[in-house]
Amino acid sequence: MQAARVPMCIARGATYRDTRRFMQPRREYRAISAIAPTAPLRLTAPGHGLDGDWLAWIAGASGFPNLNREPGRQPAHRVEVIDADTLEINALSGVGLNPAGGQLIYQSPVDLTGATASLEIREREEGGALLLTLSSGDGISPGAPGTLVVEIPAADTAALTWTSGWYHLDITFPDGTVSRFFRGQVTVEQ
Repeated sequence: MQAARVPMCIARGATYRDTRRFMQPRREYRAISAIAPTAPLRLTAPGHGLDGDWLAWIAGASGFPNLNREPGRQPAHRVEVIDADTLEINALSGVGLNPAGGQLIYQSPVDLTGATASLEIREREEGGALLLTLSSGDGISPGAPGTLVVEIPAADTAALTWTSGWYHLDITFPDGTVSRFFRGQVTVEQ
């Protein structure tokens, strides 16, 4: 697996907070049996399998062109779990439309139970001096299933003396496997 390249932009003197989602590479497909023309939009996908709010694409729905998104080419919708069969997309309204059918597509969350995380920021992409490090319990905390929250307090960002670097975010699983999920350039702005 290749690490996703996602840049980090830190505003000096402001709290940096970012939720990182860890997804399995394999896509899951669930039939949508109903789409309520409500605001926010509600989908019925029996046994959808999501435990918490997540990202998903919709394909093949009729009567609502903006609902369909192609995985890998268009951004996913943020879906909120209502129950085991119902999801909501707060960013969309179906009022006045007649949406129907389609398929819910998502990548399952990675099981982070018992795993630890480490984020290092260095001078250069391939090394150099260590500028900042965060770890589980010290700047990285668990969020919803498959997510970690990276946070740098405002007092710490105010004390940064450097303006750019490179980071990587690694997960160490209970079996000892270490996976690099994210990497990218870091910029610190005034």
